Amino acid sequence: MARQKIRYSDHYAAVMRAMTSHGLLLGSYDAAGKPNAMAIGWGAIGHIWGAPVWMVLVRPSRYTHTGIEHTGCFTVNVPTEAMGMAVAVCGTRSGRDIDKFAEAGLAHEPAAGVLAPRVADCPIIYECRVVHSHEVLPDRLTHEILDSAYRDGDYHRVYYGKILAAWATPDAAERLAERSDSPQP
Repeated sequence: MARQKIRYSDHYAAVMRAMTSHGLLLGSYDAAGKPNAMAIGWGAIGHIWGAPVWMVLVRPSRYTHTGIEHTGCFTVNVPTEAMGMAVAVCGTRSGRDIDKFAEAGLAHEPAAGVLAPRVADCPIIYECRVVHSHEVLPDRLTHEILDSAYRDGDYHRVYYGKILAAWATPDAAERLAERSDSPQP
């Protein structure tokens, strides 16, 4: 799928809407080079330390955590609403047990500038290199967040990925604006 480089802030509203409605896909390779994708519904794009950054949260128990720790890279892939069932597979199954790309019917391709896979069908893709990470500290969270997100512990690691490149298909805005008639997870 032909993509062109874009500014990281292009399509911001559509990317945030996709993340909070049906989720995004975080791409990483494991130590053996196997591609993996994890659904995410939490994250932020910002400008920190003079650079554009994606902040993503990954629990250490997740297979994706080992991939990002191994390569120091990840991609953030923005699927269309019609890809909701594929996102659901990537959010409910573990890459330790299955090939999520095959199971979800997704194609992958190598990123242009980082050691992480891109989800080929996504109209917008960010390529990121980790520049910092830290653990979520439970004693610094409100009870509301502890009760809703961490009832069982398993606190996230927050990765700050410098956005080295952002890519979009020429029809990205239209594809992300389309509403799906298929059932969503």
